[in-house]
Amino acid sequence: MYYYSHGAGSSQPPAADPVRHRRRGRSIHRLAHNDPVNDLLPFRSLLTPEGRALLDEVRDTRPGDELAVATRLRRAHPAELVSAALGQARLRQRAAAKFGADAGRMYFTPDGVEQATRTSVATYRAARLRDLGVGSVADLCCGIGGDAIAFARAGIRVLAVDRDPLTAEVARANAAALGLEELIEVREADVTGVDTSGWDAVFVDPARRGGRTGGAARGASVAGGGRATGGRIFDPEGYSPPLSWAVGAASTARTAALKIAPGIAHETIPDRAEAEWISDGGEVKEAVLWFGTGTPGAVRATLLPGPRSLLGRGLPDPEVRPVGRYLYEPDGAVIRAHLVAEVAAELGGGLIDPTIAYVTADELRATPYATSYEITDRLPFNVKKLKALLRERRVGTLTVKKRGSAVEPEELRRKVRPQGPNAATVFLTRVAGAPTMLVGAPATATATGSGPS
Repeated sequence: MYYYSHGAGSSQPPAADPVRHRRRGRSIHRLAHNDPVNDLLPFRSLLTPEGRALLDEVRDTRPGDELAVATRLRRAHPAELVSAALGQARLRQRAAAKFGADAGRMYFTPDGVEQATRTSVATYRAARLRDLGVGSVADLCCGIGGDAIAFARAGIRVLAVDRDPLTAEVARANAAALGLEELIEVREADVTGVDTSGWDAVFVDPARRGGRTGGAARGASVAGGGRATGGRIFDPEGYSPPLSWAVGAASTARTAALKIAPGIAHETIPDRAEAEWISDGGEVKEAVLWFGTGTPGAVRATLLPGPRSLLGRGLPDPEVRPVGRYLYEPDGAVIRAHLVAEVAAELGGGLIDPTIAYVTADELRATPYATSYEITDRLPFNVKKLKALLRERRVGTLTVKKRGSAVEPEELRRKVRPQGPNAATVFLTRVAGAPTMLVGAPATATATGSGPS
């Protein structure tokens, strides 16, 4: 099933992100964009005793207080150092979502915060490499060192390579800050010229975004087409280095893992690679091509925390059937991996539409690979009828999910104006090709087991 519509929407407005708050004042603009952090000399000044002390002092500075704090600190410290410290403090605050408590001791660049692997995913991958017997790994395009840190903590010796001088310096500082410098060697070099023959495994995390560094700065000077300027790169040959180069590098090692975008087209995946899609807390984070696992051509969806892994069995597309009592929303990694058929078979269910990744069944079964809902009402798409139903049920808390519908959740909420003490979930979707509204609520089913299947 290669054509599932997997877009989803939520009715709940996003909370304001204080880290992204910007003022119009010139000084705050300069600080918020962390320009000094992009320069090697100002960054090195943060590693001095004065710089470390200043970082401790500004650690909890709120965005709205930056101007006053900067004005005060510049009376006793160089202006460039103060700007670098405040910029680094902002980056650490942003990085806490990925790195937890470690973020307060680590160093970052703006691109590094955006592109680095979150700790939970990196830890899972490092554990898998360790279980495959890997004792050393060449981490190519290492960025600020997120994966290198996880490898080292798993007891794996690391060669971390990045061609950008600042990024390599940050990775080196992070290894030292976390007490891992004995296991992590950081090298500033173009990854395409690095000899990896002495290492058990190769890990490649190519740049998949345009931006200040132009993508190529992280690891290699080679670059292909398909670049979305200033944003994501969709063509794997537009990665830096390109996917074809990374696959070639993988062939030089007994074991290899290549990090790729989760939206990669399945037909571009080499036959000899195992493909794994990983989600964390229900949010798809990345895909990985594995080599040397003994399962060429395998497809896997892994859910964190856990981990729980669903291995593809090559099942045919599920049959379309009428909406039953329960609706199951597969995890995004399951959808990306094209393993909805495996989940449907596990649940004894079918699809509500041949192009929509919702599974329906008459029985409630526990599964870690999908969220279950009990459906109480099925309506043709009609806002007035939905509004009347919600008023009758006294629904004030309305969660709106969409798949295969052009209607935006917030638009629907404004029109129905839910009021009352009760809660409900409405699915804007298609059933057998017809625009439909399914109303229900989360069902209580507890999944058991935590290991790979």
